[in-house]
Amino acid sequence: MRTDDSTATGNSIDLRRRGFLKGGAAFASIPLVAGLAACTPGSETPQSAGSATNAPSGSGAVAAATTATGRRTLGSLEVSSIGLGTQTMPGNLYGPVSSREDMVGLIRTAAEQGVTFFDTAEAYGPFESERILGEALEPVRDRVVIASKFGWAIDPATGERTGGLNSRPESIRQAVDGMLQRLRTDRIDLMYQHRVDPNVPIEDVAGTVKDLIAEGKVLHFGLSEPGPETVRRAHAVQPLTAIQNEYSMLWRGPEQEILPLCEELGIGFVPWAPLGMGFTAGAITPSTRFAENDFRAVVPRNAPEALAANMPLLHLLQDWAVRKGSTPAQISLAWLMAQREWIVPIPSTTRLPHLLENLGAEEVEFSSGELQELNNAVANITIQGGRLPAPALAMTGVEAPARTS
Repeated sequence: MRTDDSTATGNSIDLRRRGFLKGGAAFASIPLVAGLAACTPGSETPQSAGSATNAPSGSGAVAAATTATGRRTLGSLEVSSIGLGTQTMPGNLYGPVSSREDMVGLIRTAAEQGVTFFDTAEAYGPFESERILGEALEPVRDRVVIASKFGWAIDPATGERTGGLNSRPESIRQAVDGMLQRLRTDRIDLMYQHRVDPNVPIEDVAGTVKDLIAEGKVLHFGLSEPGPETVRRAHAVQPLTAIQNEYSMLWRGPEQEILPLCEELGIGFVPWAPLGMGFTAGAITPSTRFAENDFRAVVPRNAPEALAANMPLLHLLQDWAVRKGSTPAQISLAWLMAQREWIVPIPSTTRLPHLLENLGAEEVEFSSGELQELNNAVANITIQGGRLPAPALAMTGVEAPARTS
């Protein structure tokens, strides 16, 4: 995604659209896709990925698809302008996936298409997302950046959640050793504290990570959903590379304090749920009925009445997609990247056409006037419903306790 001082011409828009559709046509012979029409979400239940994610490396279909060429910097860490989240790949968050083998293949395809930034966490599965990612990226480990997260109370032997959070120094070290094994690597490129532990001073956390960096097990440090003062305190002990918070057109909370703070301190920003858990891609509507094990079913803004109230945002995205010869998902991601040059979204997906669609967001351009117009339109839409269930929301924006000695 780029912004330009002049409005993009109709010809350039048409070229970008044709390039995107070309990638879809190349996949027409693969069982998963009959052209990129499949990129327009029509069903909220996972569909089989068939053999698409296992297409041979370097196949004509893959070679003709959209490739990520842009690079951005989080602190001092260079990554692709769009990353890949793997939270949904274990199949226990948004519902089942086609197969573990397909997820490995999807990640490898992402790497072949230029993605260098991959996000996981020990809590995803737990452990299974890291195992999938480790297997997929082992052949190209030195060409990619892997980010993971610690901080939940999880039994290291069984993977069972034992309740709450745990960022005690000894727990962090144990978590990192497990990550290294599951990810089949000797270092974590970027390691976040998944949520601020209200019982552990952030200085103890940052100090432990600083020691792990000195040992070479971790290269960069980040925080997810922290309170702003905790960011400052952590950064003073071990400079932060990135903050990972929810951020999308559907939830713009980081604009109030966290983004200005990142700009002040030179910290990159990684939005999770950059497509609003599927809403801004058009995958969720008031008629959507979630599967029993789909986390989105308990998110307040996904209640039918909230979805109905929030449809003006989707209509706005659809209008801009027509205007730009793209898709609502691409407009959503391009808008995020246009807010700051150090913002790198990590959309999660388990489907090949959606991966390619997301990468195509790089080619969407806004003039300065267009961006201001879109920003104003988004600001004028009031979003209904909370972004997370109350217990999960209570774990965001938390300030770590002060050190007592």
